[in-house]
Amino acid sequence: MREDGPVAGGVARSVERGNGAPLTGDTIQIGIAVDIPEPWGGMLTRRRAAAGDPLVVQAHVTLLGPTEIPMAALPKVERHLAGVAAGHPPFTLHLRGTGTFRPVTQVVFVAVAAGISECELLAGEIRSVPELHREMRFPYHPHVTVAQDVAPEALDEVYEDLADFSAMFQVDSFTLFSHSGETRWQPRRDFLLGC
Repeated sequence: MREDGPVAGGVARSVERGNGAPLTGDTIQIGIAVDIPEPWGGMLTRRRAAAGDPLVVQAHVTLLGPTEIPMAALPKVERHLAGVAAGHPPFTLHLRGTGTFRPVTQVVFVAVAAGISECELLAGEIRSVPELHREMRFPYHPHVTVAQDVAPEALDEVYEDLADFSAMFQVDSFTLFSHSGETRWQPRRDFLLGC
């Protein structure tokens, strides 16, 4: 556990995750998400893989989608994220049932039934600095993608299979992920809420 300096009137705490990939180049791709804990995270990730989704990543609720930033801005971004986390208490996230963005996009997701406003507030504050501000194609809608850009039959099957899915858990952190372009998304650092 690492302690940072004073942030938002308190001491922000975070956990270094270290992805083992050296940082090279002038820019880095980052994303920020709430991981879905076990046993549900693994189950949803495996279900996404079984649907044939080529973009399988660990099950999560996105707070900031893939965003390219200058490498030099990373320390400032991490300080900002520590401040955002410090200002938000832990909350309960309830995932229940399925939804879809079809026909606009070919996505089936597990719906967020409780914790929506907390995710919206976090996402909004995360994007409040110029380095992380990005134009969004669609309004922010917290969810857990379980199939994307696969055959319509596979989308239908996942939608039906997970229709009765339910999980409730405490969210006490969010994670900064990075992508070097040569490796898959890797967790870089956890930011603990309310610390």
